[in-house]
Amino acid sequence: EHVRLFRSTHRVARSAARGPMNDEPVTDARVITEPAPPTGGAPGRPTFAFMLRHPARWIGLGFGSGLAPWAPGTVGTLWAWASFVVLDQWLDSGEWAALIVLSLVVGWWGCTLTARHLRQADPGAIVWDEVVAFWLVLWLVTPAGLPGQAVAFGLFRFFDAAKPGPVRWA
Repeated sequence: EHVRLFRSTHRVARSAARGPMNDEPVTDARVITEPAPPTGGAPGRPTFAFMLRHPARWIGLGFGSGLAPWAPGTVGTLWAWASFVVLDQWLDSGEWAALIVLSLVVGWWGCTLTARHLRQADPGAIVWDEVVAFWLVLWLVTPAGLPGQAVAFGLFRFFDAAKPGPVRWA
């Protein structure tokens, strides 16, 4: 018989069995170093206060764009577009490549941790994947002007929402 208890930051498992030489119960207690779920009541929908409590949440929630009450993926993509326009004034093509690679690595950590804190496998509020993916799209279509970027935005959102064919499998 196994009983699981949550204590502070570690899970404790206790098993009870009968000793081989008598009928006295033998209790074996061991600490499993897997962290317990975060405390503080992770909300069903993340809030601004939830985001402020950990730097990974800033990244996973797209610096707040994922907190939008409607269409957080679209709002995250709009944030990506606006930040691209601003950053593109100072970054050359090689620096964009480095930023995108770094954003993938840091974003993987941030999104994974934020999803764990929310206790959900794929929360809609996590939009960093949209941010980095749209940065990549805009970087690839550069030097497209505003109309070209608008077309890229529309196609990006269509494929993200409709998820046709192979997009659905990913």
